[in-house]
Amino acid sequence: MDQTADTPVHKADTGQISIEARVSDIVRLGIIGLFGYWTMVLIAPFALIVIWSAILAVALFPIFAAVSRLIGNRPAIAAIIIVIGCLVLIIAPLALVAVNFADALQALIGRLWAGNITLPAAPAAIKEWPVVGERIHDTWNQIAGDLTSTILKFQGPIREVTGVIVTKLASIGGGVLSFVVSIMLSGLFLTRATKLAEAVQMLANRIAGEKGVGFARLAGATVRNVSRGVIGVAFLQTLLCGLCFAFFDVPARGALTFAVFMLCVMQLGPGLVLLPLIVWAWFSWPSTTAFFFTCLAIPITVIDNILKPILMARGLATPMPVILIGVIGGTLSHGLIGLFLGPVVLSVFYELLKAWAWPTPPITAPVEPGRTL
Repeated sequence: MDQTADTPVHKADTGQISIEARVSDIVRLGIIGLFGYWTMVLIAPFALIVIWSAILAVALFPIFAAVSRLIGNRPAIAAIIIVIGCLVLIIAPLALVAVNFADALQALIGRLWAGNITLPAAPAAIKEWPVVGERIHDTWNQIAGDLTSTILKFQGPIREVTGVIVTKLASIGGGVLSFVVSIMLSGLFLTRATKLAEAVQMLANRIAGEKGVGFARLAGATVRNVSRGVIGVAFLQTLLCGLCFAFFDVPARGALTFAVFMLCVMQLGPGLVLLPLIVWAWFSWPSTTAFFFTCLAIPITVIDNILKPILMARGLATPMPVILIGVIGGTLSHGLIGLFLGPVVLSVFYELLKAWAWPTPPITAPVEPGRTL
């Protein structure tokens, strides 16, 4: 009789404990979520630099390991050598090209507002174009004849576009400084590379098991693949183009070098800049100078076709639209550092999505005749 009477009380106590446990879990999750959100707010200003530093560390690790073995397994000294080498070989030319490009664009804007820019008359051959030839020819001559009034007529839109350009130019200096900090921080990551790799694999294993570890390794391979085969080759072609432009004293070489770099990262190649320059050189320079310029420009144009198959791993060729969207979106979102960060991050996401959505079938050993699995 007593046991029957105690049964409802026992069930009520169990239900009450269950509710209290759920409330406690909700409170704990809320506190963890609050601290997680607070942490994200605090590290948000530095997140871009930290992510790019980690990407640089992953991309530079093979070189770091080779240098460390060469000097007798001294990771700290190897990291210092890598950082100094990156600052000299990457930051100095990048800063020079960026500043030169900014100065040239500011000078062009100043001449535009001062009315010192004159346009040549429209070629007579444009009139022969079907449908729109006459209109383009007349509009061109009208603008060329009175460029100042045309600027005043479209003063509002031009002012808005100029303001955006000036803002982007002002952010170039901050982008170069962020790049310097990222390279220095990547050196610190390289000295802790083993522990960081173990931590990443442990976290991936806790999240998704062995498949998560595979995704982490695929992400690292993609970072190295894109960094060497896309950004590395683009930087090499840009450096060769810049040296060639400086040697031959090409006009507006800073802007042209920056345009070459953008086109190379977008996987369009430097031909869109070099080929018109070759044509211009044969019309503007002596034949000997134009010949030597052509002999240097053509190998620079096609060198990526030789280097990319060597530097990029098989099966990790990211499509050009993915790279292009990453370059444009990264540049518009994060400025100069986004130019490098965008294609890498988007390529990693593309490869992980492809591996998750279309996994490769497991390889099984062939079954011998007469045996069963």
